[in-house]
Amino acid sequence: MDEAIAQHAADSHDLIRVHGARENNLKDVSVEIPKRRLTVFTGVSGSGKSSLVFDTIAAESQRLINETYSAFVQGFMPTLARPEVDVLDGLTTAIIVDQQRMGADPRSTVGTATDAHAMLRILFSRLGTPHIGSPKAFSFNVASISGAGAVTVERGGKTVKERRAFSITGGMCPRCEGRGAVTDIDLSQLYDEDKSLSEGALTIPGYKPGGWNHRLYTESGLFDPDKPIRTFSRRQLDDFLYREPVRMKIAGINMTYEGLVPRIQKSMLAKDREAMQPHIREFVDRAVTFTTCPDCDGTRLSEAARSSKIKGISIADACAMQISDLAAWVRGLDEPSVAPLLTALGGTLDSFVEIGLGYLSLDRPAGTLSGGEAQRTKMIRHLGSSLTDVTYVFDEPTTGLHPHDIRRMNDLLLRLRDKGNTVLVVEHKPEVIAIADHVVDLGPGAGTAGGTVCFEGSVAGLRASGTLTGRHLDDRAALKQTVREPTGVLEIRGAITHNLRNVDVDIPLGVLTVVTGVAGSGKSSLVHGSVPARAGVVSVDQAPIRGSRRSNPATYTGLLEPIRKAFAKANGVKPALFSANSEGACPSCNGAGVVYTDLAMMAGVATTCEECEGKRFDASVLEYRLGGRDISEVLAMPVTEAEEFFGDGEARTPAAHRILRNMADVGLGYLTLGQPLTTLSGGERQRLKLATHMAEKGGVYVLDEPTTGLHLADVQQLLGLLDRLVDAGKSVIVIEHHQAVMAHADWIIDLGPGAGHDGGRVVFEGTPADLVAARSTITGEHLAEYVGA
Repeated sequence: MDEAIAQHAADSHDLIRVHGARENNLKDVSVEIPKRRLTVFTGVSGSGKSSLVFDTIAAESQRLINETYSAFVQGFMPTLARPEVDVLDGLTTAIIVDQQRMGADPRSTVGTATDAHAMLRILFSRLGTPHIGSPKAFSFNVASISGAGAVTVERGGKTVKERRAFSITGGMCPRCEGRGAVTDIDLSQLYDEDKSLSEGALTIPGYKPGGWNHRLYTESGLFDPDKPIRTFSRRQLDDFLYREPVRMKIAGINMTYEGLVPRIQKSMLAKDREAMQPHIREFVDRAVTFTTCPDCDGTRLSEAARSSKIKGISIADACAMQISDLAAWVRGLDEPSVAPLLTALGGTLDSFVEIGLGYLSLDRPAGTLSGGEAQRTKMIRHLGSSLTDVTYVFDEPTTGLHPHDIRRMNDLLLRLRDKGNTVLVVEHKPEVIAIADHVVDLGPGAGTAGGTVCFEGSVAGLRASGTLTGRHLDDRAALKQTVREPTGVLEIRGAITHNLRNVDVDIPLGVLTVVTGVAGSGKSSLVHGSVPARAGVVSVDQAPIRGSRRSNPATYTGLLEPIRKAFAKANGVKPALFSANSEGACPSCNGAGVVYTDLAMMAGVATTCEECEGKRFDASVLEYRLGGRDISEVLAMPVTEAEEFFGDGEARTPAAHRILRNMADVGLGYLTLGQPLTTLSGGERQRLKLATHMAEKGGVYVLDEPTTGLHLADVQQLLGLLDRLVDAGKSVIVIEHHQAVMAHADWIIDLGPGAGHDGGRVVFEGTPADLVAARSTITGEHLAEYVGA
């Protein structure tokens, strides 16, 4: 009898045990996380939540799974180093659902990213009439090709030649190559046709008279450089603009001459827009126009693929439908021959609706999804999964969600847990913390001031614990007693971007305006699509900041420029010496501070450079000082210390001090100037971007969900920052779901009532107090509940 009561050895592993975790800023953290429960990790942005959950627990789980594959297979997988941790016990398979944006490749759509498109292609290849071929014939990523020729076959000791022909029918539109848009270059932006080349007709950056780019054309001998361009003959104009590459002697040097248009396409348009220098980006935005492909009408598909239909609907029509409508259409198809396919496709489409993405369409480019939408799109494949005893790891799953949608997300998280899975969530929103079975609170501060466990236990225990999170958990911003009076209005008339229904609205200027509404109701379409990007409008959107391990806050914000100049001036040497990416770099590690050793399918090893001891600079550079500090010591300073250092005294540099003040204003005072961007959390990157844009001179600031990744305590600081901007005479327009920001607004514009084609209308405009009093919209009800009205 006693044996029956005794626990089976296999049932005793109910905990994931972490001992001595030291990734990034973690200080020997030890925690025990219950399995098959929902655990929420809280703490200020930069306190070490992601380091513990993603870089330690999830990373080790993935690494151990990868090690079960052969060395050959591991060679194709991302290599992961073992995290800095003493003991990791009781891990289960981890499925990570993070906030990384989907690839912005123009051929990647919601359909291709979720397998829904693959299932649709099979459906059309089986049921479409006329029948045009295999599923490839409906794919806009497959081009049609055919060929014939002789092949040599060894048969029975003899060599036989045979003629073979092959053809592949693809669905790619030949004109736009499956991109849906064609690029045209506006020739009037490249040159002034009334001038001659010698008079400086070219208006392209880098093509100044006297430079090699310019001499290539003036000295080619193909046309007269002293004649105005509009007097060129057709042949000369063709040579000037479109000539194929040809070797020729120019000014006694062998060079390749090429027409102006292909040359610009190769040198400027092939680059990623984000990576361009500002003046080149401005030129490209001016000179290149994207127009919908006239052949396929933006559907990316060939004529044949669009001609095959099921019940009068082509695959292009199906992908353009709102997913909620497409799900209903799929359910209406009764074809026993493809029943399993219809069931699977219907299930995937229903998952979209259930997770609150029913307003998307399958042909929506993946790069245009917001961080929250991308994350929920990735969740879709896990929703119906029959796997149990898996660890699901979520990074702020409520990003970009209206309070109304957060309830649905909570239900999904609980459903995953109830199937017998361990759910780990990194989150700031009190609504999600409230449903946790177990809470781990990290802190007490951010960066070097964080990295320790402040509290472990239940939600009730967290409230009573007196930690920063515990104290702020029940914070509620009150409605303002008085609101500011607008100084003018920004008129928007007849806005029809995406799902907007001919919207007319006046956005007041000189006040804090919040645009709100459920996800997919048309907020971003209204603000980004209709507020003109003219001079004086500073727009901080949700696009992620890219940065290599060589980038840091000093390089990203442009802070390094005045610092280098100040060092150069004080020491009488050139500024390039004070850049670790230029002449001042340590020759041994090329200014990286570490030496990387690649170990094929094993994780590469980074060892601190022995010559510069990780300082990244040549020893001779470190002898130059400013205010008693060398450049590596300045880059090791936190923002708050650097702000004092450059504020007065010998090192006084007003340009640097201004940027540092903006960084401190957005709550990044703890970051060191030289910390690699790759180690910053999502919330920190967003605020770094905000600090950079604050330096721009603008009258209207447009912010897209600035509370993303912010702890409850930091939201107060952000509200103070927005108030300071408005009090300085700026107009601030914020797209936001956070009720504290709504309550703090002077004017609210609420869009809805639903998402997709159920939204796109203004359902309320007025003061927050009126919205709460009326309770006429979903937002109004949630805001009233929040402020306790």
